[in-house]
Amino acid sequence: MIKFLDLHKINNRFRDAFQTAFSKSLDDAHFILGKNVTKFENEFAAYCGTKYCVGTANGLDALTLILKGYIHLGKLEKGDKVVVPANTFIATILSILHAELVPVLVEPNTETYNISTDIDKAILVEAKAIIMVHLYGQLADVESFNTIAKDYNCLLIEDAAQAHGAVTNSKTKTPISDINGNNYPIANKAGSLSHAAAFSFYPSKNLGALGDGGAVTTNDSELVEVLRLLRNYGSEVKYTNKIIGFNSRLDDMQAAFLGIKLKSLDKDNQRRREIAKAYLNGIHNSKLKLPYYNGSENHVFYAFVIEVADRDHFINFLDHNKIEWLIHYPIPPHQQRALQSFSHFNFALTEKIHKRIISLPMSPVLTDNEIQTVIDVLNTY
Repeated sequence: MIKFLDLHKINNRFRDAFQTAFSKSLDDAHFILGKNVTKFENEFAAYCGTKYCVGTANGLDALTLILKGYIHLGKLEKGDKVVVPANTFIATILSILHAELVPVLVEPNTETYNISTDIDKAILVEAKAIIMVHLYGQLADVESFNTIAKDYNCLLIEDAAQAHGAVTNSKTKTPISDINGNNYPIANKAGSLSHAAAFSFYPSKNLGALGDGGAVTTNDSELVEVLRLLRNYGSEVKYTNKIIGFNSRLDDMQAAFLGIKLKSLDKDNQRRREIAKAYLNGIHNSKLKLPYYNGSENHVFYAFVIEVADRDHFINFLDHNKIEWLIHYPIPPHQQRALQSFSHFNFALTEKIHKRIISLPMSPVLTDNEIQTVIDVLNTY
């Protein structure tokens, strides 16, 4: 059986370092917002090319707290409209709803599956924010969306939950302005390409914890001040609460583990690109639509997603040949029971994609033999 994602094998590479970190944390006995969190926040901010990183309990909270933070700062108001891709994971939309804002769903780009820049001007005129999802690990059209956000005076937020370490291949170096009008040079990495970005460290991510975890990266000092309050009951001094907050803190132990794995992230991402190139060069089957990839570092291949007309038949074929698979995602958000108020919308492209897509094995620990087996099997479909 060729595993879709072998988390045991991925994490076993760091076992000794994990055990050392665990013992040290046990001795330090500072389990909430301790030194490990501060250290990782500093390291991850430097990695992404931002001034700040604020650890949260998970990726959904990271997005929600960004939106809540901007409401607190008066940059958004409850009921404001937020543009979001219709084919994203439901968490992106849930964050908008949790912040008492209004999601405005738009179709993706047919080539990349990322949010399309071809958005009705009437939508943009009313929108107060855009959430730019870097789906499957490929950066959205960063340069265009920064221009759109500037032209329509709206916030630009990255959902970078699947794009740790992705690098923009933008030819221009136009500085990004934060919401306060301060300019920063583009650092070119996911997390630094907007006003604020949300990451997930769910175990399957390219940078995955051994449990849940998330973070916000930004250059906005005012937002950071609010985020640090929001994640900790609205408090910066124990038992003194400035605002109505939440309990959403990155676990100190997970921060230690993430700091260990961060050192290998670029190498692991490069291995994912090598696997993707092997698939793209080796799979020759007209029944399968392979993903778009321009060969640059703007894709970190959290998932290698293909399209097939008869997905159920293809799944049976993969099962018979002992190749694991996953669907990202089988039901589009607007057709979920949880979002019944969106069920009347017709997103033809999104609905087509969700019926046809399926993800092949992809991880930095796949062997060359396993990769070749996947290629050979798919060429016989």
